[in-house]
Amino acid sequence: MLVPMRAILAAADAHRFGQAAFNMNSVGQIEAAIRIHELLRSGAILQGAEASNAYMGGELDFMHGSAEAKREGAKNIGDAVKKYGENSPIPIALHLDHGKSLETVKACIDAGYTSVMIDGSSLPYEQNVELTREVVKYAHPYGVTVEGELGVLAGVEDHVFSATSTYTNPMQAVDFFKKTKCDALAISYGTCHGANKGKDTRIRREIAIATKECMLHEGIEGYLVSHGSSTVPQEYVQEINAMGGALENAFGIEVAQLVDVAKCGINKINVDTDIRLACTRNILELFRDNPALRESASIGQLYRDLVANPKNFDPRNYTASIMPAIMKGEIPDADVGRIVKCMQDGVMESIAPLLVQFGSYRTSHLIQPVTCEMMADRYKKEGI
Repeated sequence: MLVPMRAILAAADAHRFGQAAFNMNSVGQIEAAIRIHELLRSGAILQGAEASNAYMGGELDFMHGSAEAKREGAKNIGDAVKKYGENSPIPIALHLDHGKSLETVKACIDAGYTSVMIDGSSLPYEQNVELTREVVKYAHPYGVTVEGELGVLAGVEDHVFSATSTYTNPMQAVDFFKKTKCDALAISYGTCHGANKGKDTRIRREIAIATKECMLHEGIEGYLVSHGSSTVPQEYVQEINAMGGALENAFGIEVAQLVDVAKCGINKINVDTDIRLACTRNILELFRDNPALRESASIGQLYRDLVANPKNFDPRNYTASIMPAIMKGEIPDADVGRIVKCMQDGVMESIAPLLVQFGSYRTSHLIQPVTCEMMADRYKKEGI
């Protein structure tokens, strides 16, 4: 069933496990992600970023997607999650990742998202508070969860870029929760967007601990989020490079550190890069083992787009030739079907270990089956 993200985070917080949240960029990926969460009996948080919404709306220049493309893409993602998840036995939340405006938030809520993030972290503090509070006022009457962000993460991912980090001040986080009434807050504590996090990256767990302790002291019922937390398995990087890739300085956050912070107050752990790497590795293997497919009428162009940039590992940059399959799940022939399967297998392979390692497997029964309508009533009664 589809639930507000707050219900999943509440269970993660109460039972001290980490709930991974995964970015989705095709209908096939959504189907596979729901399936592996079901098999492992874990609640699921699936995410669509603004750029992903644009791409799923047919915008090939997805970093500069139009509002219309983002609306269409949000609907395509929402329709896919409803198709595969509405009658699922596990709780599923569909979350907007790094929303930049109220207009984007409105489009996603209209499309069936049960949770939204508004990222005002690059704004002056009071403006960030004002924007986040505006989104809360709009979203809560729909029972939709709201995530904000405080502090700036270094790195590059979709519309997010910063050369340096600004760590979150725990006391300011408390003030932010009080003023905005948001449900969850992404904090900056040493993680980094993208695949190039730097070898031996160390996150500052004390920031998460201090923030959570301050929240508890002030009686704030909120949840903390870790962005930029892909683990970037080194075997994926090595295997891609062995087949002609040119990935450099591609390192992630050590799994043990993420497991640790999940017990220190971090409830949601965002992962994107791992899935991109696994899908690209699988597709490269498909063309390596089946050279004739390089001349396929339906996927030959995909191969040429893939190998044109050895440093690229994001499927959105080379799957433009099969957009009906990406956007709508329409598979015209067996060759396109093989690409879709490669991507689905990559999703399941990269997700499954993290559900086990972070501790969310076999916990779906701990999540309260709350609808957005029920949550809206709760917000109204509590004045938030």
